[in-house]
Amino acid sequence: MKRRLIETARAEGFAKARVTTPDAIPEAMARLKTFVAADMHGQMGWMAERIEWRGNPAALWPEARAVVMLAEPYTPAEDPRAMLEAREHGAISVYAQGKDYHDLVKRRLKRVGRWLIEEAKRQGETAEIKVFVDTAPVMEKPLAQAAGLGWQGKHTNLLARDLGSWFFLGAIFTTLPLPPDAPEVSHCGRCTACLDACPTGAFPAPYRLDARRCISYLTIEHRGPIDAELRPMLGNRIYGCDDCLAACPWNKFAAAAREIGYAAREAEAPLLAELATLDDAAFRARFAGSPIKRIGRDRMVRNVLYAIGNSAAPTLAAVAARLVDDADPAVADAARWALARLSPLAGPAPRDR
Repeated sequence: MKRRLIETARAEGFAKARVTTPDAIPEAMARLKTFVAADMHGQMGWMAERIEWRGNPAALWPEARAVVMLAEPYTPAEDPRAMLEAREHGAISVYAQGKDYHDLVKRRLKRVGRWLIEEAKRQGETAEIKVFVDTAPVMEKPLAQAAGLGWQGKHTNLLARDLGSWFFLGAIFTTLPLPPDAPEVSHCGRCTACLDACPTGAFPAPYRLDARRCISYLTIEHRGPIDAELRPMLGNRIYGCDDCLAACPWNKFAAAAREIGYAAREAEAPLLAELATLDDAAFRARFAGSPIKRIGRDRMVRNVLYAIGNSAAPTLAAVAARLVDDADPAVADAARWALARLSPLAGPAPRDR
């Protein structure tokens, strides 16, 4: 059954599928508690909630006997760091440039899960399943390493020798006792490319992330104003950051994305001046079907204004000026900051003749 399960997963578009057990990551709980105790999770209070479930998959669903971990690539056609030079455009993380991966991956997971239930029934067994895509207290990366999909790199993200950095993870918990695969080991060696690439120094040590300095956290999860010290380091990144992922040498072996839905839409490099004008309705319309929609208009426009302040483009000062009295305090604060950064670049006002 396991061999046919993997074949079915590949037919659905997953590049890899491996199996582990819910109790295969006993060390994950201690690492998670250390991370939370150091307050490195920032405002992500949900990481501390249900911590006993998050760090112990066996407690999440005691009836589960196996966990099927699956990988789906979203490899970009070009190095996304090239967009960081287009200072009047916003840089959006590759994973968010197309359709919402939660929907696309979960749809495939459910089809694979239904196949598993039907196959078990044909063999006279009863199977139950639960599917997860980054929306439940499940530590997908440690489970994926335990299943042999890849290993957690020094940037704490998952890597695979044949997929590089660019892939989504999905999990199928099942009551079927499928035979587990061997775990993967690290292949990072002495390389520190990902750590060296971080614009904000968010890695206090290899394999440790301080989310409070991570641009992905700051632009997506953090509410309110971002610390003034960190704002210039954001550059034109308005949603997420791919620098540590893109720096990994294993990407030269990355498999191409098969799902057309991950292809960049207009979200690849939007003009900052256009995004700054969005109201709530326009924001929802523009980012319908995108993971970006979850941060809301205010957080997006706040990020856009930081990018405008970093643009060195005096022509964008007028855009910032229109938002200094915005109803959202963080947006208004970002507008004033951007205006202060750009005003000196405009030079003295022309004298009357």
